[in-house]
Amino acid sequence: MFALYRQTIGAYLTVCLCMLGVGLMQYPQLQKLLSNRETSSLETLEGEIKAEKVRLNLLKQMPSFGYDNLIADWVYINFLQYFGDDEARRKTGYSFSPEYFEVILGRDPRFLAAYLGLSTSTSLYAGLPERSVDLMEQSLQFLSPKVPEKSYYAWRYKGIDELLFLGDSQAAKQSFIKTADWASKSSDEDSKLIAYISQKTTEFLNRNPDSKIARISTWAMVLNNVIDEKSRKRAIREIEALGAKVVSTPEGNKIIMPGKD
Repeated sequence: MFALYRQTIGAYLTVCLCMLGVGLMQYPQLQKLLSNRETSSLETLEGEIKAEKVRLNLLKQMPSFGYDNLIADWVYINFLQYFGDDEARRKTGYSFSPEYFEVILGRDPRFLAAYLGLSTSTSLYAGLPERSVDLMEQSLQFLSPKVPEKSYYAWRYKGIDELLFLGDSQAAKQSFIKTADWASKSSDEDSKLIAYISQKTTEFLNRNPDSKIARISTWAMVLNNVIDEKSRKRAIREIEALGAKVVSTPEGNKIIMPGKD
């Protein structure tokens, strides 16, 4: 028993040391990043991204010793720092976003929050919905209707990307069917609502693959999930461009649908 305990602790320390070593490789760049962010040239920022790519490649290949979740969490924190650096992203864009999620979902495909981060950063910001959908497809095979809890959200994000950013209404319809099916297996009110909305979206697409109402409903899903002002404004613009109105109420945003689809 003691030998097993020592083995487990040893493996954990090995993983931590590997991650620390990889992190220390980036410490000089991080210090420079923090002290000189606003005046950083495009060349400097691109160099930092190249160094980050090397680090992520190491994390893809290093043994986990059973601590895949720990690695996924750590890389997700690094992604949030990358995504939240508005000054740098104005210069380089967001196209490096999927590189983080290749590691995150590769290590922990049941990390549900990562699917939303992937959809927002890669499809909405980077304009790379094909990459987002591809990474989701690779990871969804490891999910089941109740593992993790509310796993149907992953299918929902995939359907959003397919409909709004790829224009593939048939693929989106299948994703929303799956969303409704998985959500219906849970009895809480949130799951029931998602099942109902997803089923209605599927019905709209069945009647009309180019349905404006289906797209408005899907942009409404984006509006209700975004946490940043830029995405919120984008969703409202898209909804109103399709002929609907967004009205802010104390209970939240209310969508007034157009008279015709």
